[in-house]
Amino acid sequence: MRVQTQIDVSAPPEAVWAYIADPARYLHYMAGITRWQVQGDQAQGMGARYRMLMRIGSAEVGGLVEVVEFTEPFDLAWNSVTGVDQRGRWRVRARPRGRTHVEFRLSYGVAGAGLGGYLAEQFSAPMVRSNLRRSLQQLKRQVEHEQLRNAAAREPASSVVTRKFGRSLRRAPSFVGADDGAACAGGTGKPVAGSTRGGAPAGCQRTSESGH
Repeated sequence: MRVQTQIDVSAPPEAVWAYIADPARYLHYMAGITRWQVQGDQAQGMGARYRMLMRIGSAEVGGLVEVVEFTEPFDLAWNSVTGVDQRGRWRVRARPRGRTHVEFRLSYGVAGAGLGGYLAEQFSAPMVRSNLRRSLQQLKRQVEHEQLRNAAAREPASSVVTRKFGRSLRRAPSFVGADDGAACAGGTGKPVAGSTRGGAPAGCQRTSESGH
């Protein structure tokens, strides 16, 4: 039985690959996966092995898998070593405007199981397909959320304030009132917008005085 699903993510391929290549993240977004444990000293790359289990209905199936293809940041594939016969593959491809197309394929079966195995595969297919679809949706949500969080951390505080209130904060202009104009009478100053200068009342600017 072969099941495939795909989705577009608003993030570059490298950001998506960081989730796909890291076995520690699988339990956070892979629906139905109850175990994804590194076996041996190698955690990533060609030859890495994982003990995995997937819940299908009331049963948990899986076994030991080994990474047989690891082309960063585009392709990752594994084959089963023991347990249920399976082959999994991630395909990551760049799309315009900084987006990424992600495909996940899973082929599985019970070797030599005959008609009983065939019926079991047919019965499990809808559940497996649902798990894969939910996995990609959760992958998309987590990757995009991390992108937004990283962008917010890099953004200057002033931009955040401007975006929040819809305008830049500007200094309010000052105006000359009637009292200020009166205080400037008599040739000692002229009314202007601004603060007190040289002892003149607020809103006044001193002018030069001629005297003999």
